[in-house]
Amino acid sequence: MISGYLPGRSPLHRLPAGWKLAGLAGLSVLLLPAQSPLLLGAGLAAVLCAYAALGRPALARLGLLRPLLPILALMLVLQLWAQDWSPAGLVSGLVIVMRILLMVMLADLVTLSTPLQDMMDVLEWLASPLRRLGLEPRRLALAVALVLRFVPVLLASWQARTEAWRARSPRRPGLALLPGFLIQTLRLADRVAEALDARGFARHDTGRSRETRTK
Repeated sequence: MISGYLPGRSPLHRLPAGWKLAGLAGLSVLLLPAQSPLLLGAGLAAVLCAYAALGRPALARLGLLRPLLPILALMLVLQLWAQDWSPAGLVSGLVIVMRILLMVMLADLVTLSTPLQDMMDVLEWLASPLRRLGLEPRRLALAVALVLRFVPVLLASWQARTEAWRARSPRRPGLALLPGFLIQTLRLADRVAEALDARGFARHDTGRSRETRTK
């Protein structure tokens, strides 16, 4: 499940994890008010160049975004329908689709170039003030890091199920894939929880919390 990281020595790999996460947060905020398709298109082109700089394995990861395309297409259709199928509705829909796609690609680019432990260290440092409220920063950091790592894994799982369906049936895959996908996701979550428990993660955090309270 930690296969989201792509080892390498590119400038993006050498950039500290904190800077990359801060840049991701800042760019996400800046993209929210963006309404220019040209600006968003330039951003997508820049991100594609960044993927290309990481090599073919990084470009191959773009194929995992294919399950998002039907959702983005549906959002575009809904935006057109809401604005009476006008050219302005088309532009507005394209802006929404391009903005979401750009945010997803930026987030995946960070996971590609950042080891899980480095990401956890930054998130744990950011969550350290929450210790006064009784929350364990290390657990919160692990939860956020696991969410980021689960995204490409789940996309790959959905893509594999889609390809298996197409190999067996001429019909397009639909909601019939959803129950099996959800069951597999729950089983994966159970295995991850068992692995963490086997490594004493919960017991280790409990001991740290008791030690902190004793001091």
